[in-house]
Amino acid sequence: MSKGLPKRSEDYSAWYNEIVKRADLAENSAVRGCMVIKPYGFAIWEKMQGALDDMFKATGHQNAYFPLFVPKSFLELEEEHAEGFAKECAVVTHYRLKNNPDGKGLIVDPEAKLEEELIVRPTSEAVIWNSYKGWIQSWRDLPILINQWANVVRWEMRTRLFLRTAEFLWQEGHTAHATEQEAIEEAERMLGVYAEFAENWMAMPVIQGVKTPSERFAGAVETYCIEALMQDGKALQSGTSHFLGQNFAKSFDVKFVNKDNELEYPWATSWGVSTRLMGALVMAHSDDQGLVLPPKLAPIQVVIVPIYRAEEDLAQITAKVDPVINELRLLGISVKFDDDDKYKPGYKFAEYELKGVPVRLAIGMRDLENGTIEIARRDTLTKESRSIDGIAEYIRNLLDEIQQNIYDQALKFRDENTYIADSWDEFKELIDKGFVLAHWDGSAETEEKIKAETKATIRCIPLNSVEEAGEDVYSGKPSAKRVVFAKAY
Repeated sequence: MSKGLPKRSEDYSAWYNEIVKRADLAENSAVRGCMVIKPYGFAIWEKMQGALDDMFKATGHQNAYFPLFVPKSFLELEEEHAEGFAKECAVVTHYRLKNNPDGKGLIVDPEAKLEEELIVRPTSEAVIWNSYKGWIQSWRDLPILINQWANVVRWEMRTRLFLRTAEFLWQEGHTAHATEQEAIEEAERMLGVYAEFAENWMAMPVIQGVKTPSERFAGAVETYCIEALMQDGKALQSGTSHFLGQNFAKSFDVKFVNKDNELEYPWATSWGVSTRLMGALVMAHSDDQGLVLPPKLAPIQVVIVPIYRAEEDLAQITAKVDPVINELRLLGISVKFDDDDKYKPGYKFAEYELKGVPVRLAIGMRDLENGTIEIARRDTLTKESRSIDGIAEYIRNLLDEIQQNIYDQALKFRDENTYIADSWDEFKELIDKGFVLAHWDGSAETEEKIKAETKATIRCIPLNSVEEAGEDVYSGKPSAKRVVFAKAY
């Protein structure tokens, strides 16, 4: 099934696109720039959702849902926010169609023009803060800790499955706080949640940092981010958390009476991750054979393929395997017994390899006689034969080992592809290879010139960066610390 898959080293983009399609994650839709997420891909997204949702609720957040449509006047209230999203907005102007007078199809009914144009939400700060005006009167109403799972539309012209589509799925948290410090702590806490998810569930190491002013979210005072390195040496922004200050509270005239009986504006945050994480999952771990999925996010963690000729052979294998399946499921492990006779075992092996199933078990009549079963690991592509007795507990430990190994390999790759540049020549030589740590003078002018000449951007100023006097790699002006540069998706 993986025959003809492009090699990463020869055409990384084609390799990525083919894996997404052939592994049944997603496909292009009839609507330009939009995608269809197929059942296997959506099953992975559901696992991501489930884990993140548990983490949000553990930190005190509740789910809610707000309208898909944002009145244009709402978006305009926060000027920087409006300007930042204006070029990506899809606008609804009419609410009805009618038959074309010439009898050919339908036309927009000119009499059904909306009094106010509606924006299909690119993000929900505006519509949510309009609601918060009725929710917040006193300091006792704070904090408000809300998350919503939704779809958004940003009219992208150049799209790629999962990484950049006109419509995508995401979650967006929107919180309101009585003090500036509480809001900053919230923004940093949620960044930590994203980093924990990326590393412990996606097995993807990330750098936590803050964006430069020119890279901030439109309307934010500070934007925090996690950045991951893909196997082609490009960075992928994998989650953002924004400290919004009082900007949206002021724009929507949201005030509360504080403990001193004074009126003031609440402080805000917003934060989100999207189906872009699906793209990160593919690009961070997969190989020339197909997907490599961390066990925690794999829809099928273990597949068992029986090898037989006669129906009575299958019956004997099934009788031996059924207790193993039950034990695995009792341990919380998702398992599939593939006794479908439409395909031969070799075809099935290739299919489950392509789909990234972490562990494949194979058992035939000779294994049955010997009391053994063959175990194949997707992460290392290695096989071993073991006694079927106690195999469920062994598999549980093996899945933990695979999860850790996938993370370790990704971390090793990142470490080996993170460089230090102290001169402009060094910078230009290294920037196509991965993360480059270099001094920056703090000016937007230098940042823009570096981007124009190399297409590299400052991915973040790491939260754990240390003060280190140096000279800007481009301008030669004084710099207090290194920042992370890379080319990015």
